[in-house]
Amino acid sequence: MITLRRSAERGYADHGWLKSYHSFSFADYYDPAHMGFGNLRVINEDRVAAGRGFGTHGHRDMEIVSYVLDGALAHQDNMGNGESIVPGDVQRMSAGTGVMHSEFNHAPDRTTHFLQIWLLPHTRGIKPSYEQKHFDAASKRGQLKLVAARVPREDAVLIHADANLYAGLFDGAQERAGLDLDPKRLAYVHVVRGAVDINGQRLQAGDAAMLDGETQLMIENGDQAEVLVFDLAR
Repeated sequence: MITLRRSAERGYADHGWLKSYHSFSFADYYDPAHMGFGNLRVINEDRVAAGRGFGTHGHRDMEIVSYVLDGALAHQDNMGNGESIVPGDVQRMSAGTGVMHSEFNHAPDRTTHFLQIWLLPHTRGIKPSYEQKHFDAASKRGQLKLVAARVPREDAVLIHADANLYAGLFDGAQERAGLDLDPKRLAYVHVVRGAVDINGQRLQAGDAAMLDGETQLMIENGDQAEVLVFDLAR
């Protein structure tokens, strides 16, 4: 079964300095029909105004992935990490027993556009940790590149959740990719930008497809599309 959720159906919050679309219930946006999907709990599409950001705050027992689309995001935490996250980077922070961090857009005249993703961990109370890697466009062009994985493999960042995350870029009829799915698991496709066919159905930027009981995912006919695919536990 494939269920589509269109971009306009997401929650939306405008805080002035922060404009955010919520794929699942978050903060003041509550929709009991969209509390998450499997162990995927949050996908927020955030736009952070120049010179603004998220002040120091805490998290526990959550796998948090940041995926920057435009601009840069400055990360600092109480583990001693201070990094700039730019397009092509995948940042993973395991909150575990507790972590304090901040995320800022220090650019004077440019909005930072990024995805904030939360996954429920497979083990609670682990030691907090951080990892960040860059995946260039060539590694994702016309294919699904594994960028975050539940066990160490390829060059993906390690996430302490029963999930795998793939990223791909698709433009034109020649760029297409398939992924075998375990029908006992779930798959979630989020179109980051552009337009693309997912198992024969047309999706636009911000749209999502939720796959349950499917054995195959096919991505094709992209129009400057960027896609994230989550392989998830139920």
